Amino acid sequence: MDRSREIELSINRRFRHVLWGRFIHSIKDYELIKENDRIAVCISGGKDSMCLAKLMQMLQAHSDFPFEVVYLVMDPGYNEANRKKIEENAETLGIPITVFESNIFNIADSLAEKPCFLCARMRRGALYRKAKELGCNKIALGHHFNDVIETTLLGMFYASQLQCMIPKLKADNYEGMELIRPLYCVHEEDIIRWCNYNGLEFIQCACRFTEQNETDDDGVSVSKRREIKELLKQLKNNNPDIEKSIFNSLHKVNIEMFPGYKENGKYHSFLEKYDEEGE
Repeated sequence: MDRSREIELSINRRFRHVLWGRFIHSIKDYELIKENDRIAVCISGGKDSMCLAKLMQMLQAHSDFPFEVVYLVMDPGYNEANRKKIEENAETLGIPITVFESNIFNIADSLAEKPCFLCARMRRGALYRKAKELGCNKIALGHHFNDVIETTLLGMFYASQLQCMIPKLKADNYEGMELIRPLYCVHEEDIIRWCNYNGLEFIQCACRFTEQNETDDDGVSVSKRREIKELLKQLKNNNPDIEKSIFNSLHKVNIEMFPGYKENGKYHSFLEKYDEEGE
């Protein structure tokens, strides 16, 4: 049997509920894909984006309505080994990738003392521009259930804000473009199990800045996220459903019980309506 077909069957059978089911749940509940959409699935080469690409390919083949998909790989300056690994994994999965190159790594390295934030913004912008050039109206990223929880806690603990990673987002600077997250309800541990079951090995991180931060241990995106993962792991020992509770709480926010909130770029206090509501 063809290797890509074997991998696809593993999603249909062994991982049908935890991968396919939760993937479809995300798309339907958050209305992520509509008829005649043209979606750029953005592939970084890691396990999450590669899993997303395979799921999107399967969905397109069996969808009740037509939509188009482009599997977009941006090379921001990968070394030869990582570029080759991405191409080989795409071939194994049967994903027809479109690759375009940029020099974002070099630009970010030369312009910023701490380049991670600048690099992330430049990569997102480059993906939007290329997707729009290819006639797409949406880009799909591989953020999953655990990313949602961890990002929320990171914001609370280190940025003094309660802010969630939402399932879809309209682009501010690219008219008519949307960002969607079809893995929103898919758990990272299940993606890892799928990789291990199929003997798949994807690049961990091809970013030279992250590698440096791993040594220096001063990068929020690396050390602090690892800290949050460890905290959640400890909390799960006493409450196995802790992640589910955090995730569900993000869908049941009672704005009336917050002393302050931000709406349309403006901060508000509960005092603005307090006396009025009392009357």
